[in-house]
Amino acid sequence: MRSNAPVAPQPNRLSVVIPAFNEAKLITRCVGSVRAALALFEHRGEVVVCDNASTDDTAALARAAGALVVAEPKRQIARARNRGATVAGGEWLLFLDADSLVTPALFAELARALDNPQCIGGGAPVGLEGRRLSGRVLSELWNLISRVTRWAPGSFLFCRAAAFRELGGFNEELYVSEELDLSRRLKRLGRQRGQRMIILRRRFLTSDRKLDLYTPREALRFAARYLRNPRRVARDPAACPIWYDGRR
Repeated sequence: MRSNAPVAPQPNRLSVVIPAFNEAKLITRCVGSVRAALALFEHRGEVVVCDNASTDDTAALARAAGALVVAEPKRQIARARNRGATVAGGEWLLFLDADSLVTPALFAELARALDNPQCIGGGAPVGLEGRRLSGRVLSELWNLISRVTRWAPGSFLFCRAAAFRELGGFNEELYVSEELDLSRRLKRLGRQRGQRMIILRRRFLTSDRKLDLYTPREALRFAARYLRNPRRVARDPAACPIWYDGRR
């Protein structure tokens, strides 16, 4: 006998959360790459864009591309990621930057990690657009550090939603390095539970635009300040112009 009872919708396995400030140039291709990867994903997924006080058409373009859009009026990456996570319905969260691109092959490897009961979260190696030697050197240096420490880049960090909420999400006292802080806390929680952070093999692609927008002197000046006093600098947006001066 056929039942007329409504069938409950399947929950999303993965929520992709994208913080975005004035990303009208890049948000459509970012969301498009995620939706193309999710179309071949083994599980249900969704895309959430958090419009972080944009003054351009970021929000409208994200909606047109098929994303759920929420707003966070205070300009801070940690707050934008946390705000996006509040409406995410997935068992897993993937935090992706708006100037990044993913592929179905990367998401196929990600699906295997999500199916691993010993995985609490992780990341993927960075591939930079463009052919600048300086960009390749910096990205390969980061990829080595990430592989050794199992720290995930903020531009591609995934974790169990329950673990993320248990830890209180990203630390909103931090204006930079919030992804490293969360990676360390996820690792500690994972050790308590017999789980670990996994760094995938396949790369995601991210824009090298900061190499155009900032001179080597500006980058070195920030690095020197940060290395002298990382705790103070990470808590002061004025000390982090590469992320907060609004250049696009």
